[in-house]
Amino acid sequence: MEEAIVLLLTGLAVGFASGLLGVGGCFIMVPVQYWLYTSMGMDPQRATMVAFGTNLLVVFVTAISGAYAHTKKGTVFWKAAIVLGITGALGSFLGSAIATLIPKNLLRIAFGVGTFIAGFRMLTAKPPSVEGGMVKNPIIWAMWGFPVGIISGIIGIGGGVFMVPVMTLALGFPIHTAVGTSVALMIFTGLGGALGYMYQGLRAGMPFLTPVGHMIGYVNLDGWLMLSVTSVLMAQVGARVAHRLPAKRLKYVFVLVMFYMGWKMIESGLGLKLPF
Repeated sequence: MEEAIVLLLTGLAVGFASGLLGVGGCFIMVPVQYWLYTSMGMDPQRATMVAFGTNLLVVFVTAISGAYAHTKKGTVFWKAAIVLGITGALGSFLGSAIATLIPKNLLRIAFGVGTFIAGFRMLTAKPPSVEGGMVKNPIIWAMWGFPVGIISGIIGIGGGVFMVPVMTLALGFPIHTAVGTSVALMIFTGLGGALGYMYQGLRAGMPFLTPVGHMIGYVNLDGWLMLSVTSVLMAQVGARVAHRLPAKRLKYVFVLVMFYMGWKMIESGLGLKLPF
């Protein structure tokens, strides 16, 4: 019961962050799941993979909810979302396979450093001046979507934390359009990554019934259900709040989340135990 309550509350935060910022909420879900699974007897290596895989399936359903809310506000560029999402999903599936071969502490450190760099670049870059400045070439979208998808699959995220900076800095999207489109494309990247973790877990002989719940590969169905119930609802709230914030303020909130997420991943990779 205690574990279910923790996951339900976590889902509230995840859904709000997803709708507000166009991110999957992995910086919330992965640490919470890892702590729960290891405390329930799962070894750390498997707990990391299950946290990543389950996170991606939650991203999938939460993104559907958030994309619906952003579409009603007219800030989802669906052509870009589909191209970025499909190429990102292919990359994410490949990334999930690569993740089984790389030491997890190195992944966390590299991800944290990359997040800091992207956050700083987003903070200092000038925003696009007009809508006409948006890049509308599907080939360029695909060239960005696939490698970002690989990175997302490796570290078990939906990719929004990277896709939003890519869309604002490289593709010229206004911040509100970048957030809405990011939520929509995570429908594809979340599903692609989750399927990859299911497949890799089945290949590794992950049993269906474990001390932490019922599994399909590296996806915990019980944990996914608890997280999704509340995250789907809160994604609607987060999307509404996003459209009430001025573009500059929304960008600052996003960058602060990126810096905090990067710091926590570096901290985890170095094995530090700091109270914040």
